[in-house]
Amino acid sequence: MTIYTPPVRAPYAEDPARSQGRHFVEAESRTRTPFARDRDRIIHATAFRRLKEKTQVFVAHEGDHFRTRLTHSLEVAQVARAIATAMGLDADLAETIALAHDLGHPPFGHAGEDELQRAMEPYGGFDHNVQTFRVVTELEHRYPDFLGLNLTWETLEGIVKHNGPVVSKLNRPSWAAIADYNRAYDLGLGTWASAEAQVAALADDIAYNNHDVDDGLQAGLFQLEELLSVPLIGPLLLAVKAERPDLDDRLVRLEAVRRMIGAMIDDVMAETSRRAQSSGVQSALDVRSLSHALVAFSPDMAEDLALLRAFLHERMYRHWRVNRTRSQARRILADMFQLFMAEPDVLPSEWLIKTQGRDQSGRARIVCDYIAGMTDRFAIEEHRKLFQLEIWN
Repeated sequence: MTIYTPPVRAPYAEDPARSQGRHFVEAESRTRTPFARDRDRIIHATAFRRLKEKTQVFVAHEGDHFRTRLTHSLEVAQVARAIATAMGLDADLAETIALAHDLGHPPFGHAGEDELQRAMEPYGGFDHNVQTFRVVTELEHRYPDFLGLNLTWETLEGIVKHNGPVVSKLNRPSWAAIADYNRAYDLGLGTWASAEAQVAALADDIAYNNHDVDDGLQAGLFQLEELLSVPLIGPLLLAVKAERPDLDDRLVRLEAVRRMIGAMIDDVMAETSRRAQSSGVQSALDVRSLSHALVAFSPDMAEDLALLRAFLHERMYRHWRVNRTRSQARRILADMFQLFMAEPDVLPSEWLIKTQGRDQSGRARIVCDYIAGMTDRFAIEEHRKLFQLEIWN
């Protein structure tokens, strides 16, 4: 039996003892590293709890077994921690960024984001990545001495630029909040983020591609046979069927998805190792100084994933059942946004107070924050209360 041996710490891993600290100085924890403390703050945040009833693909009320933003975030965190540990990186930091990455998503997934962007276009726009940043730096209010969660520099950097440098986005109206914050607290937005943040980004790709295959099959949007010709998942399905002809479709599905996760993780680790050797990185600063990502899929894997995503886009994300839900979701958010802008006095009192003394653009941002924080279920119920007259016997 092979006994697990922890890997040697990579020279380019982030060191929590050398963290650049927090915007607002605090005494360090006696029991946790700064990155572990960040993780705990995210888990206890109100925005994190709300992810339990926010859409991944299916609206939260459509079934108990489909992924939500919360279960997706947990899966991303698990994959990120596993990869970071195996690569000798700081697992707490990778897990923290993974847990935080979807905090800014509005209800109803991409349909909700598209509708809020449309509604907010005259007022600076909406971007869920920027909203995530605003959640952890401004909208969460749990501490007496500052707004937000006062996360470490490394966690904030990873939240903002886990997909790469973002300095080119700072002129976009929707990125004004990050541009303003960066002027007071420089996050180095022109470079790549830490290896841990890059791991979190790839873990997101691994998690959502695999669970969308799983959820799409379970929902009956497509069948196993239709996936047999799709790269990556097809060969794995055929292998499982050949090795275990006794398995029913459910177990074939689960086994193939499990193997696909493993194949994608192995590919990331191999490609990252190759890039680390060829680039000669020896520190976290070296990772940030590269002109390309350190953590990545191989070209072959990236090509296979593009074909898998194309299949999912055609057969799942644009399926008529999903389109109907998206259409309903857009109408719900559009109705509420228009009403709250025209009649802010129907907002809950704590939100109405925030709109007072603000111009039209400022009011729109408050309305957007209120709607973006809703769960799917709450948005549906709030819309019903606002637009359907109640009758009492």
